[in-house]
Amino acid sequence: MARRPIAAVAAAVLFVEAVGIVFVNWILGKVVDGQSMSLAGLDPGVMATSTWVMGGFFGLYLVCCGAVLLRSALSGRPPGRIGRILLIVCAVVHVVLGALAVGLVGWPAFVLMMVEFGLIVLNLIAYGPRVEGDGADPVDAPKAGPENGAPAPA
Repeated sequence: MARRPIAAVAAAVLFVEAVGIVFVNWILGKVVDGQSMSLAGLDPGVMATSTWVMGGFFGLYLVCCGAVLLRSALSGRPPGRIGRILLIVCAVVHVVLGALAVGLVGWPAFVLMMVEFGLIVLNLIAYGPRVEGDGADPVDAPKAGPENGAPAPA
């Protein structure tokens, strides 16, 4: 199956998106820092710094999600519990950004967000549920205690 290539492509897309997000927030921070007026009494320096910090954190988050997908692509194993949570939140963020992108940027940006969303969701469902332990079916395991349901003798 094509799980590994899809995970690698999704990781690459998230890495490129992380660089783009950091770059856009850096530009926005420079623009805000260069202005000499405030918004609702906020200092332009504080707004610029918060824009840079937000861009850095969001870029770092996307890099972490990309690293989870890259690990899945290299090892062929599904992401763990924390990795799945990161990817689910990343998918939800892409849906919300896609909905906002229609009105703010246009349909091409929406399509890009939905392609990224599809890649992330495809990686989440391609591996199926994660099996913990040795993979033994619990139905075949011997039952604990007596058959009639009475407590075991001490």
